[in-house]
Amino acid sequence: MMSSSLAPVHPGRRKGTRPSGGFTLVEVLIVVVILGVLAAIVVPQFVSAASESRDNAIRMDLHRMRIQMELYKEHHNGYPTLAGFVVQMTGTTDASGNAVAPATPGAFGPYIREVPLNPNSGGNVVANTAVGTSDWFYDENTGTFKANDSAETFAY
Repeated sequence: MMSSSLAPVHPGRRKGTRPSGGFTLVEVLIVVVILGVLAAIVVPQFVSAASESRDNAIRMDLHRMRIQMELYKEHHNGYPTLAGFVVQMTGTTDASGNAVAPATPGAFGPYIREVPLNPNSGGNVVANTAVGTSDWFYDENTGTFKANDSAETFAY
């Protein structure tokens, strides 16, 4: 007969061993620490990649705009005016830069579908103002077209 003070032994397990199938607190903490170290290494790389992506998008938009502005200059013997920039670049114009119907003989344009959004600011306002006060900077006298959301991108 079995004594009531002895605990029954489960088949497949020796007396005095802990049950398998779970993790100890130390094992869980080690995994959490390893995941934390990996996250500390990987997350800044993703942030850096997003910033690089925005900078590349700005550079590509600037390149495309500058090429189209040079084409406008060739057709009109000068750059678009600041006041008429959007209409002159996105619409159809005569040799003087005035908006005309698309089917007008001798009409030029459109040069772009729309002024691109600045990836850093999210807007497409073109102005000749201080850095950080508009999305794009444009000087009609020199044909300078730059990103205007920060001093860093203004250098492009």
